[in-house]
Amino acid sequence: MKPDSFYLSEIEKRLTYGRFVHSLNVADCAKALAERYGADPAKAYTAGLVHDIMKDTPKDALREYVIKSVGGDDRVLMSQKALWHAIAGAYALEHELGVDDKEILLAVRYHTSGRAGMTLLEKIVFTADFISADRNYPGVEEMRVYAFRSLAEAMEEGLNFTIKELCGKRRPIYRDTVDAYNEAVFARMQGE
Repeated sequence: MKPDSFYLSEIEKRLTYGRFVHSLNVADCAKALAERYGADPAKAYTAGLVHDIMKDTPKDALREYVIKSVGGDDRVLMSQKALWHAIAGAYALEHELGVDDKEILLAVRYHTSGRAGMTLLEKIVFTADFISADRNYPGVEEMRVYAFRSLAEAMEEGLNFTIKELCGKRRPIYRDTVDAYNEAVFARMQGE
């Protein structure tokens, strides 16, 4: 792995100022969550730093990255442009910037959609993206409380938020998001 200063320089070149600040906030939040839940804080910081590295890339280019990475035959994925930057980010990190840490690549890849069987680092970056200091949507304060009280609770709430938002817009829901939500709900039900 290259030092964080390398990735800091890369995201500064690739992102708008607002997205750059968001990435710094997610990195700080991911580090704090890692310290809270026993993950590697340095790895969490790096994953948070680079999670949106492709966010400001034009949609046509993102589409090409997605096709290179997973193909273009998934109708739901191809209709969900909001997911493309995560897939493209993992691909670019691995194939263009030489990142070989699979945990970081998976955390970037699934920070927007989630998936069943997420690692601790994936859950941390997913949650940090929801609650970073720059976020100000209705309910963010409650999400911040969940995040530091129970990562499982925060994951379920975050996935619930995502699914409700997509349903409200009458958009298809990517199967990985549904699988992650179902896994979170079943885990809670087993603990009741």
